[in-house]
Amino acid sequence: MKILMYSVRDDEESAIQAWADKNQVQVDTNALEFHPETADLTKGYDGVVIQQRSAIGDDPTVYQKLADYGLKQITSRTAGVDTIDIPAAKAAGLTVTNVPAYSPNSVAEMAVTQTMRLIRNLELFDSRIIQQNFQWAGLQAREIRSLTVGVIGAGRIGGTVARLFHGLGAKVIAYDVVHHEELTDVLTYVDTKEALLAQADVVTLHVDLNETSKALIDAAAFKQMKSDAFIINASRGPVIVTADLVAALKAGEIAGAALDTVEGEAALFNQDHQGEVLADSLIAQLLQMPNVILTPHVGFYTNLAVKNMVDISLDDVLTILNGGQTDHAF
Repeated sequence: MKILMYSVRDDEESAIQAWADKNQVQVDTNALEFHPETADLTKGYDGVVIQQRSAIGDDPTVYQKLADYGLKQITSRTAGVDTIDIPAAKAAGLTVTNVPAYSPNSVAEMAVTQTMRLIRNLELFDSRIIQQNFQWAGLQAREIRSLTVGVIGAGRIGGTVARLFHGLGAKVIAYDVVHHEELTDVLTYVDTKEALLAQADVVTLHVDLNETSKALIDAAAFKQMKSDAFIINASRGPVIVTADLVAALKAGEIAGAALDTVEGEAALFNQDHQGEVLADSLIAQLLQMPNVILTPHVGFYTNLAVKNMVDISLDDVLTILNGGQTDHAF
């Protein structure tokens, strides 16, 4: 049995090798994304695991090519699968799987960390200190226990976020189409997104990317928020309309933002662009704003999460190849 893994980073190799040794399976890796022009590399393999920052492509025949090579599945070692044309894959007879919960704590802790930086004005203090200005006037912080935190998308990650903030003393409210009874001890559900935006001092986003969540936070949404509120995006970039965010920040409609993901990130994130003029003017503008924290989609990037992404994805491939079923299939 042979499995090919695409887009493998150096920090994943030890976990991959440990899994391969434990299961006595050959696992080969490369640093390429899976696209029609790289699909031929799967020939001779029994299973394939990918990790995409950009869509596979518009050619649906790439999935049939995998089937023709004898493959039965395509597995993403991420939670998001919007880069895969799932109907086309299934039409070719392929099972699509993901890793829906590699470590809810990793992303949740990132959201809490970014919130704490914003409410303590740490990014503004950093800016002053770089200029050797050690004054603290005008940068009074807020304590978490004085805040109302609004969670949009109270699933695995959002629910963990709610528990962390509740444990720190915040009032937590949530908007989600699904109400989870097991979370009612730490949060209160509100009926509409608008109600959450109007009440929250911090709005933190934890939704999947789909047609209903694209542009979920737009110009109208920013106008509904408090002028001293912060927004945290640890979900997917297109959930926020970046142009509207930039306009809202410039107009003072919100106090600041922490973005671990942003529209157009595939052309920049996990790459070195030092000394270059960024082609994306909106991201360039965000980088110049002292009340914006931008990180390159690293909320998932912890020791436990990386190992789980490797182990769970490969376990699913092995299960499918052995004729079994996984709960992570679409």
